[in-house]
Amino acid sequence: MKKVLYAALFLAGSVYLTACNGDVEKRVTDLERRVAALEGGGVSKASPKNSLVKPTSDVTTTPKEKPEGPLPEMTFDITEHDFGTITEGDVVTKKFKFTNTGEAPLIITNASSSCGCTVPTYPKDKPIAPGESSEIEVKYNSRGKKNQDNKTVRITANTWPTVNKINIKAFVEPKPDAGATTGPVKQ
Repeated sequence: MKKVLYAALFLAGSVYLTACNGDVEKRVTDLERRVAALEGGGVSKASPKNSLVKPTSDVTTTPKEKPEGPLPEMTFDITEHDFGTITEGDVVTKKFKFTNTGEAPLIITNASSSCGCTVPTYPKDKPIAPGESSEIEVKYNSRGKKNQDNKTVRITANTWPTVNKINIKAFVEPKPDAGATTGPVKQ
């Protein structure tokens, strides 16, 4: 039990040191809930793919076999966008246009990124009928980022497979230091 507790604490520290701004508290809370479940012998409410405890049954959001009947399908105009070279601190956005090329209404249930610096906005108000188009806007905040940065946005919908992905990338140049001096230092 102590090994599990130490592993959880190590994982919490790692998450704290590597997490993007804004979601550290959420991750720490999630880890604390998992540790409490392990200590109490209960079942964690954390998602199985992120849990330290392996589920006893195969719990997945995607069925192993393709469901029968008409299904929606997300077809994107592009699935990857390169913002090129930007300066640290820039906030840039890209709208990814898609069409429901399937035979059933498309319902998007979630759009997420592994980092709080990348925020997707997706249509939540109504299903997208076959043949209709819509868009997902992805906002990327380069604050605290340097060099090449790549992010993936996962869109969960009633498609097959249930997760669709779009990607963004940028080369982030460090922000010039306002307090830096140019030339030799006088003594």
